[in-house]
Amino acid sequence: MTETAPRHALDGYLTEVDGVPHLLGSRCTGCGTYYFPRLDSFCRHPDCDSETFEDLPLSRTGRLWSYTNAAYQPPPPYVPVSDPYEPFAIAAVELDGERMVVLGQCAAGTGLADLEVGMAMELVVEALYTDDDGEALIWKWRPVAGGTA
Repeated sequence: MTETAPRHALDGYLTEVDGVPHLLGSRCTGCGTYYFPRLDSFCRHPDCDSETFEDLPLSRTGRLWSYTNAAYQPPPPYVPVSDPYEPFAIAAVELDGERMVVLGQCAAGTGLADLEVGMAMELVVEALYTDDDGEALIWKWRPVAGGTA
């Protein structure tokens, strides 16, 4: 089997700054509202009529706002990584700089027992699944060692 380079599972959701992964978001040039995923149509802020945005890397750290688990297998296009299906933790993290909440899976080895609302979290990139084309990478959240972001 030929080794293939990892790829992003979702194009346009991740970027790198000095080799460090970040979520790719956008900011309205009219009112300064942040968006993830990035936006390029019209500002959704009710008091803004701007249609221009700048793309930018978002904060890599934040605080755990809420969490839950995927106790049942999501429907397609979800690609199961185990048979039988194994539940996984999902985190809603409020980004430090932008003060917006971004949802994502928790990193491998992070379960519900490891999570507590308000704890420091950081972005990591891991394989969402592996297929004949290689690894498909996605952002995930994990607790910051020591609990501070």
